[in-house]
Amino acid sequence: MYIAIEGIDTAGKSTQIARLKEHFSEAIVTKEPGATAIGKEIRSLVLNAKAKSAKAEFLLFLADRAEHIKEVIEPNINNKMIISDRSAVSGVAYALVKGEIQERELIDFNHFATNKIYPQKVFLLRLTKEELEYRLSQKELDGIELRGSEYLLKIQEAIIEAAKLLNLELILIDATQDREIITQEILKNIH
Repeated sequence: MYIAIEGIDTAGKSTQIARLKEHFSEAIVTKEPGATAIGKEIRSLVLNAKAKSAKAEFLLFLADRAEHIKEVIEPNINNKMIISDRSAVSGVAYALVKGEIQERELIDFNHFATNKIYPQKVFLLRLTKEELEYRLSQKELDGIELRGSEYLLKIQEAIIEAAKLLNLELILIDATQDREIITQEILKNIH
């Protein structure tokens, strides 16, 4: 089974992925972007804001996604549990918020890059505005987090929209709950 854990910064993706790894010790744990050798280079390009065009940035993410599907997902999808930190859903969500690429193009290009291979279940760890602002106040912010809570909350809503556009099963989980409750909700929905 191929699942993705989605959520905005500070939602607890890394914590839940680590907890899931305890339950599925043989699982392949991966991430988008940056899970492959080429992906690491692409991630560096994108995070260092080398691309000046939203389309160029989007195409870089698609290149990473195509490589990820080919190297990590396809060889393991039939016989291993795959747990991904983000997926095509995030890529589409960020592009939706930027608003420079048409929805139909977002879908078609992602279908092309992924061979229409997507997570069977997508879990969105959802934060309230209050909890997000509290969590952001407790850490040193990166480039995305510096854009502020309103921006991050737009991304969170766009993740829901992206899952619908890609016709994927999305399970919303209240990320303000106790970590163990969140883990149990995810496990309940995997089986």
